[in-house]
Amino acid sequence: MRAFLFRRFAVLCAVALLASAPLKSAVALPSFAIQTGNPCAACHVGAYGPQLTSFGRDFKLYGYVSSDKKDHFPPISVMVQTSYARTQTPETSPVAEGYRKNDNWGINETTIYYGGIIIPDRVGAFIQGTYDGVSRTFGLNTSDIRYVRDGTLFDEDMVWGITVNNNPTMSDIWNSSPNWGFPYASSPFSASSGPGSTPPTTLIDGALATNVVGTGAYLMWNDLLYVEANVYKQLGNHELSILQGLTPSLTYNIPDAFPYWRAALQNAWENGKYYGQVGTYGLTAAANPNGDRSTGKTDRYTDIAFDANFQWYANLKNVTADVLSAHATWIHETQSLGASSVLSGANASDVLNTLRADISYAIKATWIPTFQYFKVTGSTDAQVFNGRPNTEGWVAELGYVPWGKPDSPVNWANTRLTLQYTNYNQFNGMSAHASDNNTLFFNIWMAFGLNGI
Repeated sequence: MRAFLFRRFAVLCAVALLASAPLKSAVALPSFAIQTGNPCAACHVGAYGPQLTSFGRDFKLYGYVSSDKKDHFPPISVMVQTSYARTQTPETSPVAEGYRKNDNWGINETTIYYGGIIIPDRVGAFIQGTYDGVSRTFGLNTSDIRYVRDGTLFDEDMVWGITVNNNPTMSDIWNSSPNWGFPYASSPFSASSGPGSTPPTTLIDGALATNVVGTGAYLMWNDLLYVEANVYKQLGNHELSILQGLTPSLTYNIPDAFPYWRAALQNAWENGKYYGQVGTYGLTAAANPNGDRSTGKTDRYTDIAFDANFQWYANLKNVTADVLSAHATWIHETQSLGASSVLSGANASDVLNTLRADISYAIKATWIPTFQYFKVTGSTDAQVFNGRPNTEGWVAELGYVPWGKPDSPVNWANTRLTLQYTNYNQFNGMSAHASDNNTLFFNIWMAFGLNGI
């Protein structure tokens, strides 16, 4: 009874936060493993997230409510990331007080999660509050609450649900879309915060994370066709300052609600040994640049993206068997700059394209080498892009996960160690000195499930 009341209280608090004023990420939460009775390797490629297996995608699709039907302490986890980063050329100034221009070691973030059942078989959640060790602030991070049901449609099985979340693509079950794509951890001290100015990103590619709240519905039919439609509304500065712990600086001020859509086809062959997916997602929104409404015009952004996923499982009966995974996405953004062209002399219209493709091979759910190629191209615009946005390079990473397997000593803790190198061939339209932003990154990612201690 006490656990039931706690869950009811938790869902009321969470809905109040997300629906009335909320502000990258399913990771291998030990609370999920304890709730289901399965090791982290069952849901996550390499035994530590956020890269999902077929079982992990279904767990999220069905609203985080799958369980072993046993009584557990509420599904709360704590996660800590600490890292070291070195750029080829030092920062022009420290990224924050107390840090150096280069060779920084620090605690990136400490996060507390509610990850699992709220109402059995109906409502589940992935909610995270994060203390940022660099900015020294605490706020609500990307989160997702789901109500889920199953049934039949045209004599075929289906599952449908309602999601409340605070980032377009947060609700996605694939590791190709922006919220869940590789790299799963990166340095807060370098690359985009390094000697060059930050490479531009499309609106859907993280620019709205935790700055919006949205709700919508999704449907998976016949384990083949997935469709989702959400509507988002940007939160005001006052609400964001409460939920994010600091006064936000919003480049995109979006006064009206805007839509997000997702559609995908998936299939599995040879009883699931091979898996493939192709899909599309996108949004469109009108914004006031830096909140300026004096022109009576807006800038409209339309993002249309395509993605694909592939997985091969060496042995479906063994969660620690090798897994090959590949993900790719291409995002095309059209910018109609009615306001910016008047205010700053920007082009009347611009385009921005982002391509990312990665491949990984998990060896015995322990060693996970990954390689990614990325490329950004777009219009020449001195005001919007400071010239050319063109950026190109690759990321090579080796991950090591000692636990999260059936024979691990405990099921309430897990750790991922990552050594990563990012190389730039081009950075913001410049090939010369692009390598100044090259980054060596070492990350320790630890998780503890309080419901298992």
